[in-house]
Formats: sequence, C-alpha cells, structure tokens
Amino acid sequence: MGRNTRKRRSSMATKAIAASAALALGGGGLIWANFYASAHESNDSAPNWTKSAAGQVATIACPDVGQQLTDVPYRARGEVDGELATLDRQITEFYQRLASTRDAQARDASFVQNTILGPLKDRRKAIIDRIQLEINRVGGNAPDSLDQLAPCTGTPAEQPQTTDGGQNGDGQNGDGQNQNGDGQNNDGQNNDGQQDGGGQDQGQDQGQDQNGNGGQQGGGNGGQAGNGPTAADFVDITQVQPNVKAKPRRTGSASTGTFTTRCGVNANKNFNTDNVIVAPGVTNGAHHTHDYVGNQKINAFSSNDTFLQGGTSCQNKNDLSSYYWPVLRLQDGTQEFDQNRDGGGKEGNVGRILTVRQAQIKYVGSPTSKVVPVPQFLRIITGDAKTTTNGLANANAHWSCTGFENKVQLTEQYPICPEGSSVVRTFAFQSCWDGQNIDSANHRTHVDFADENGNCRNGFKAIPQLTMRLVYDVPRPVIENGQVKNAYAVDGFPEQLHKAATDHDDFISITTGGLANKIANCLNRGQRCA
Repeated sequence: MGRNTRKRRSSMATKAIAASAALALGGGGLIWANFYASAHESNDSAPNWTKSAAGQVATIACPDVGQQLTDVPYRARGEVDGELATLDRQITEFYQRLASTRDAQARDASFVQNTILGPLKDRRKAIIDRIQLEINRVGGNAPDSLDQLAPCTGTPAEQPQTTDGGQNGDGQNGDGQNQNGDGQNNDGQNNDGQQDGGGQDQGQDQGQDQNGNGGQQGGGNGGQAGNGPTAADFVDITQVQPNVKAKPRRTGSASTGTFTTRCGVNANKNFNTDNVIVAPGVTNGAHHTHDYVGNQKINAFSSNDTFLQGGTSCQNKNDLSSYYWPVLRLQDGTQEFDQNRDGGGKEGNVGRILTVRQAQIKYVGSPTSKVVPVPQFLRIITGDAKTTTNGLANANAHWSCTGFENKVQLTEQYPICPEGSSVVRTFAFQSCWDGQNIDSANHRTHVDFADENGNCRNGFKAIPQLTMRLVYDVPRPVIENGQVKNAYAVDGFPEQLHKAATDHDDFISITTGGLANKIANCLNRGQRCA
C-alpha cells in the first residue's frame, strides 16, 4: 500500500488550539477549561443532555467502526486502515473543539449538537461510505449496518466510586479471560525484593496549581490538560477487597516452563505516537506516545520487510520483537519534549513521562496443553484504548502495587499505593491463535484468550503467553476535597479522559536463530529459561 502521511493538522484543530493558547500552563501543555455540571449525572436517555446546558457534555462517544470489521479482504486492508485512522483523527479534532468552546456551550444548549455532533456525523458518514466502497471494490461484502455507526453522542464522564473498589472485583472481565494473567505473579517473580521497595479554569483556586501538582478543579474533567484523570479515578489499594482469582488447575499435558527476555526499560527514550499495527502508514496514528523496547526501528512505516533490520534493546539479539505500550505520566506541570506536539500536549497528554524502573517480559505456558511456537510477525493488541466510549468488553488493564499484586488487580481505577510500595502495570496477552493468520481486520479475531479452565476454543492453538510487568516509582497521589494532587495517568486518545481501563499493550513477534522454537520447547519441557 502507498504511504498515508496525513497528519492531524486541520484548520479547525489549529483554531481550537489557538483559542486555548491563552490557557497554556507554564510548560504543562494545554488546559482545556470545562464547565459541565456533573460527571455523575445519569445518561440513560441519550438526548437528555441537551435539555440542561450543552456544556455538561464531558466527551464524545463514537462507535468503534474498526471493531465491527471482522472480514476485510487483504487487498482492501491498507486503504481501510487509513480511513479508520481518519475517523480517529476526526474524533480528536472535534473533541478539541468541544473542549475549547465551553463558554459557547453554556450559552446555547443546541451548540454541541449543531456545531460538533452534527458535522462530525456527516464527516464520519463520508469516511464510512468510502470504507464500504473499498471493501466491495475488491470483492468483499461490507456490512450495510456500518452507516448506523456514523452518529456520535455527547456524554458526561462516568466516574467510578473511590471508596470500595468493588467494580474491579472479579478478576477484571468476569469471563475468565484473564485468569492466566491475574495469577502470573504467583510464580516467584514478585519475590525478588521489589515488594519492599490540572487544573482548569485559569485563575480560580488551583486552576494553574502553582505548586506544580497538576491539580484538578471540582466539577470538571480533571487533570492538568482538562481531560482527566479525576479524583474518582484513584483508589487507596489498602481499602480494596482481594479480587484475584486462582489460576486454572494444571493438567498432565500442561506446559509449565517460563522464558524471560530482558529488553531494558526504554532508558534511551525511544518514543513515537504511531501504531503500525492499527494505522500502518499513518503518522500519529495512536494520538498518544508509546514506550518501545525490543525492536528499535518500529514506526508507522515499518513492515515485515524492514522489521528484521531494526536492531534490538534485548540482551538476546535474536529477539527483535517489538514490545510497546502507552507511556505513564506524572501530571506535575513538567514541560515534556512533546508538550507542543501531536500525540502529546496538543492532544491532552501532558506531564512528565515516567521511565519504568523494572520491565519484566516473560512467556508462560498453557495449564492444559503444550504450546506451538509464536508465528513470525504475529501481531497482538491486548486491552482497549477506547474503553471510555466502547465499554469494558475488551478491557484487559491490570493496575496494582508491589506487595498487593497477588491480592488486588484493578481495571477501572489507578491505585494509590502505601509508603514504600510501587505502582505496577501488568499485561497478560491472548494465548490462543487461529493457526493461520498473523493479524486480522479488527486486530482481535485471529487470537483469543483461553477460557476459565485454561483451554483454547476449537480451531485455536495454544501459544506461549506473553506477560509483562512494569514497575514505576510514582509520587503518591493525594485526594483532598474531591481533588487529586500528584495525579498520574496513562497516555490515551484525548476523548478517553485518561481512564485507567484504557490501558493496553502491543506486541509484534520478530525472532531469528530459531528463538520462537526455543521458547516453545522451553515451556513444553517445564524449564526456566532466560
């Protein structure tokens, strides 16, 4: 496919940024003021938000077209991926307009519908029509129902409670998908000593937070850039009931070994805002910044032909795989390198990027069968960067603290860790493969999670399960009077409001020297390899 180098630099986005320029923090990126009434107001009847002030709208919720495209002919995927990236760019632009027009919204209850949601629907429909035409052009059968995905809604932020942590209570997705991941820290990897170890409304109260804490105003979307997180996005982990389920029982056919690969912590600051899996050929396709370890030459224009030329940060030079995840930031007013760039401060991702203190990358086996080698160039995305608007069906976020990982794993809130404890993000990737495809049109259906007993469904084969554990030293957030200081948050699409559930991780398997076979053999033989 030809390179799609379109960047998010429309005149509308430029005007939105210019309108907010006067609200720039002293180095903290953009502050998007917001005056909507209540983040907790019910949105059960979608149009009801218009009868109060349209300024109540916290974010834009748009159906995820890409997740509905499960059968796109290979010859159409390049163009379709480019059009899907355009849909993401449109949402970003219109969210920026939403965030920079709060005064107009407060004066005119129809402003959001007439000026933001209506035009956005028209633009989305034009892109969806092109997607349908492209699929049909190459002999595919585009779903007629795609047109129904054009309208977006304005919605208040859904805020979880901060007191009981109960919404995170059953191993995250409640369907057994993450069983292998929730228990992955029980095999000794946490017994290595690690366990001991935005304001908005400038000029009002803490609007600029001169102490550098990136505080939030009550009644807004929170965060240093005005798009999260809020106090309700944090919970004291010591107040959450244990919720980690036991791992599936092993059978006599289990592959009980582990294989650890050491690839560093991105100390060399290899960042970009691309996503070659979801938006190949599209600059800033992720709209947020990624940490990269492993392969050192992954960007929007990388391909199977160039992956093997990338070099690696891994100690095992046969491991050229790409492991990348959205950065974690401390919203302390720091002027990061990307504060005025796409994917960074221009899109609400602000604050100091935190370097991982420890990154453990480990492959584990299946509790019920032997595994086959991970195929070359297999792509896997785990989690969903758009859960704020998509819901939690594909969420696979695991947040915890050292000393608590075997007891508490959170999906919808960030943990406030006790003194001496560090923040931990863990990921347990899909461990079942369809045996044929290295990717799929929606980047999900070619892989799957094992069921609650550890079995792959019919037609799928068990592969080594990639698990990752990222440990961070994060200043302890403090919540006072409904506001949070020392807020931290994962990078994301601006309209997703930096919710904890949007955490996700990406993987491309690239190996040489028979490494994929060595990993599988190590697990199948019950060995501990590194």
